[in-house]
Amino acid sequence: MTRAEVIRKRYNRTAAFYDYMDTMIKESTRKKVIENAYGKVLEAGVGTGKNLRYYSPDCDVTGIDFSPGMLKKAEKRAAGLKNVSLREMDVQDLDFPDNYFDTVVATCVFCSVPDPVKGLRELRRVCKPDGKLIFLEHIRSSRKLAGLVMDMCNPLVVRLIGANINRRTLENMETAGLNLRRVDTVGMEILKLVIAEPGK
Repeated sequence: MTRAEVIRKRYNRTAAFYDYMDTMIKESTRKKVIENAYGKVLEAGVGTGKNLRYYSPDCDVTGIDFSPGMLKKAEKRAAGLKNVSLREMDVQDLDFPDNYFDTVVATCVFCSVPDPVKGLRELRRVCKPDGKLIFLEHIRSSRKLAGLVMDMCNPLVVRLIGANINRRTLENMETAGLNLRRVDTVGMEILKLVIAEPGK
């Protein structure tokens, strides 16, 4: 079984109670993230679909996730939203042409992608040159003690739910070639709202 298949299995298992885990993100924070989206939108790692109701009706939203269990939950939230379609897909291997989306959105996704830089490069590829990428991601704490604790706890957390709590996601974004235009701390030190451009 590949690493991606292992993580998919874990997220299928946790889909039943994922919404309870996801309460760390306030609804006001979700609105703040989604209000930046426009045009043809890709939401990578749509999960159980908690962001979907916040998109403007003017947006044409495609939500993807590699977990059928998560998508089953998202389908219920997408019911009645005429501007939303959902597809099972791995962010590391997107089935979209280059320069296809005006906006790319990901909220708490790159803690679980097996090869985060590869996934970020795929998002960069499918985003139009004048488009934007919007991320809400939790990262490893920059505080020495907190960062060490996260490192120590990470193997157990990954085994239980498939998410890494100590990813250096901002550095991964830069490695993937993204231009980070804005990085805001949202609510707590480890949760960041990032507005980025595809770069050259």
